[in-house]
Amino acid sequence: MKRLFAPPYVVWLTIFVVLPLLLIGYYSITAIDAAGNTYFTLRHFRLFFEGTEPGQPFFSRLYVNVAIRSLRLALLTTVITFVLGYPVAYIMAGKGFSDKSVLLFLFIAPMWMNFLVRTYAWLAILSRHGILNTFLTWLGLPILDILFRDAAVLLGMVYNFLPFMVLPIYTALKKMDPKVIEAAQDLGANSPNVFFRVVFPLSMPGVISGITMVFMPAAATFIIPNLLGGGQYFLLGNLVEQQFLRVGNWNFGSAIAVIMIMMMLVSTVFLSRFNKEEVREGGARI
Repeated sequence: MKRLFAPPYVVWLTIFVVLPLLLIGYYSITAIDAAGNTYFTLRHFRLFFEGTEPGQPFFSRLYVNVAIRSLRLALLTTVITFVLGYPVAYIMAGKGFSDKSVLLFLFIAPMWMNFLVRTYAWLAILSRHGILNTFLTWLGLPILDILFRDAAVLLGMVYNFLPFMVLPIYTALKKMDPKVIEAAQDLGANSPNVFFRVVFPLSMPGVISGITMVFMPAAATFIIPNLLGGGQYFLLGNLVEQQFLRVGNWNFGSAIAVIMIMMMLVSTVFLSRFNKEEVREGGARI
């Protein structure tokens, strides 16, 4: 029976995952000469790491600087969503919280709207004459000019990706066996020890899933920087979009996409190994 349902998934993955990846890989290592002939080359990757001015220091080169900015912003987004999301997920998973369905709905409801619409809404909130500054003016406070700046881009990312951190952690905490916590309390563990030595290690699969689901799209997004950054805030996703849709250099755009994929694979492998070690150590402590 399983073999009967397997071919549609194989066909789907081949058409929409494998073939696009193969095309991106092909374009990244090929170029066309003046005569129109295609040849294999690694110059697109060399251009990314050397930039337009190869004599510059490595970390100040144009495209490397964009990559560093993307990773830094993605890391900040991940940290902030974790700091905000874990307490919310912990509260929702607790037995004493009666309005968990309402709070869960508030996190899920925005995801029913289009990603672009949600991001556009922040333009009306953060603009100079928007909702936020109108409210501050009514209170007699100075207005905040944060639109088209780093803070606006970071705020938009945290807002859009926060549910992807909360929901996996909430699921992991909800599936946790309460008897394990009761056993730790019976053995004399106080509340901080129960949390840090029992609850948090057992919730690590949800934490790792949340980090993966936030960090990867945050590093590759281009809609949020385009809208809230005013098109002046360039990340790797914007660079790929520019090469494909504006410049028309599909080869260099594909090389950047391959570099992004490699960065994501490295982070995924690191997180999976960390998850295994944490669960093993947590099990040993328990």
